[in-house]
Amino acid sequence: MIKTIKASNSEKILFIFLIVLAVSVFSSFFLLKNKCLFINDNNLKKLNFKNPDNIAVMNLECGNVIIELYPEISPKAVERFKTLIEKKMYDGSAFYKVVENTLVQAGDIEFGKVEYLDYSKIGSGKSGLGLLKSELSNDFEFTEGSIGFARSAEFDTEDSEFFITLKEIPIYQGEYTPLGKVKYGLDILKKIKTGNKAIYVLRPDYINTFRMLD
Repeated sequence: MIKTIKASNSEKILFIFLIVLAVSVFSSFFLLKNKCLFINDNNLKKLNFKNPDNIAVMNLECGNVIIELYPEISPKAVERFKTLIEKKMYDGSAFYKVVENTLVQAGDIEFGKVEYLDYSKIGSGKSGLGLLKSELSNDFEFTEGSIGFARSAEFDTEDSEFFITLKEIPIYQGEYTPLGKVKYGLDILKKIKTGNKAIYVLRPDYINTFRMLD
């Protein structure tokens, strides 16, 4: 007669622990490989815009980020931004500077393209269209989803690089040229790969396409 060996309580607990651990590891791996899993893409056909001429659509890995531009605040800057978009110069531009839950930055179209990243020069690239004068606004608040032109330490050095804030940054008010605000897609921006406390992001995410709505 074969006797049945009963597992002790400690063995049962260990077995349950190992199952839970395996499920957790698998879930974490799955989520890391599928970072866009819980992101709802923005269907442009279902959205209406009051001023479609000032709507830009930036397509990223997780979907469309929809931006409203403010030419009434910074006309020259917005004109430059639209020109770069219409010339498709932002396509392939890497988000080389990403501060987690704070901001993302892209737009170096000379040294910051995904097919050519030069980390020794990134952030200093030129568009070939010349520098712009800063168009500062003491009324524009850099809240979550605000877009501004990046510059060097000096004013009047804006060119092509831009940043988007992921939280309110009051000290930027009156210091950076505003371009507009994100209307839809903040959750997509928050999925952009960070630099893990490094100065620049290695193997960064990038802009697939950037187009004006019209």
